[in-house]
Amino acid sequence: MDIEERSRRRREAMEGNRTRSPAEAEAWDLEFWQRRSPDERLSALVAIYRDVARVEAVKDGPARPGS
Repeated sequence: MDIEERSRRRREAMEGNRTRSPAEAEAWDLEFWQRRSPDERLSALVAIYRDVARVEAVKDGPARPGS
């Protein structure tokens, strides 16, 4: 699955919530992730890892000779 397909699926499944406090937000977040299967949680973690790696690669720029 490419990034466009993953983005489309993410938009279709997106959930939102409003909370009145950080503790309420944390409780909602915990409940959200507990509703997900282990495969879904692992897939989300891998996707985040890959996104961070892409950002870091762009931030670092092209490799310079001698680096």
